[in-house]
Amino acid sequence: MAMKVTEQSSNYNNLEKMSTIDLLKGMNNEDKTVPYAVEKCIPQIEKLVDEITERMRKGGRLFYLGAGTSGRMGILDASEIPPTYGAPFDLVIGLIAGGDTAIRKAVENAEDDPMQGWKDIDAFKISKDDAVVGIAASGTTPYVIGAIKEARSRGILTGCITCNPDSPLADAAECPVVAVVGPEFVTGSTRMKSGTAQKLILNMISTSVMIKLGHVKGNKLFDMQLTNKKLVDRGTRMIMEATGITDYEKAKSLLLEKGAVRAAVDYYNSTK
Repeated sequence: MAMKVTEQSSNYNNLEKMSTIDLLKGMNNEDKTVPYAVEKCIPQIEKLVDEITERMRKGGRLFYLGAGTSGRMGILDASEIPPTYGAPFDLVIGLIAGGDTAIRKAVENAEDDPMQGWKDIDAFKISKDDAVVGIAASGTTPYVIGAIKEARSRGILTGCITCNPDSPLADAAECPVVAVVGPEFVTGSTRMKSGTAQKLILNMISTSVMIKLGHVKGNKLFDMQLTNKKLVDRGTRMIMEATGITDYEKAKSLLLEKGAVRAAVDYYNSTK
């Protein structure tokens, strides 16, 4: 069996003897290659985004599934959707092998059960309108592969994000995204370049889907939640720009009364 790209030896050696500046420059040089690897995947990402959007327009949800760093990346992306886009908290769901405990502390052998991933998803009463994206740098994680295979066998849209070519996960998914970033700076430490690639791709998927679902107007987050003073100020200025209101306090008062930028702008326009 050929060695996985993600397990190949680093391009650097004797790391413990390197100066701090050389360590940092080495990591930075490796990181610079990641966006180019992701760029090659854009056609794959496009297909996955369009398929997810089609199902979400029918009321479907998006599930991310992973283990370790990959699982945490999915949970991070999912958790940012409600405050950023004002979407329901259960529209995008991130699941990790070992459950919520594994978000902060590794759970031994949790990723090795090929049936547990599907059990975790099925607890949410998944349907054919939903989509499942498995995330695994190696592309060989049983927890993820098992869930993707079972979901696909039931007619559910399946995608994946992996960093190894010709992996079992990519073979199992209907819409694979394969970002081959090469060996890690520290051999096998896929929390580095592979994790960065996963984060970039997840950003592209969720942001594109939310835009296509109408949560952005122009280039503004019209449905963001007003969870702090900074966002209230941003929302106030968005209302001023969208309506022509020149009085900051008037715009802020309207925002706080209606609770959201879109609602405030729609109300103002309806009264003109």
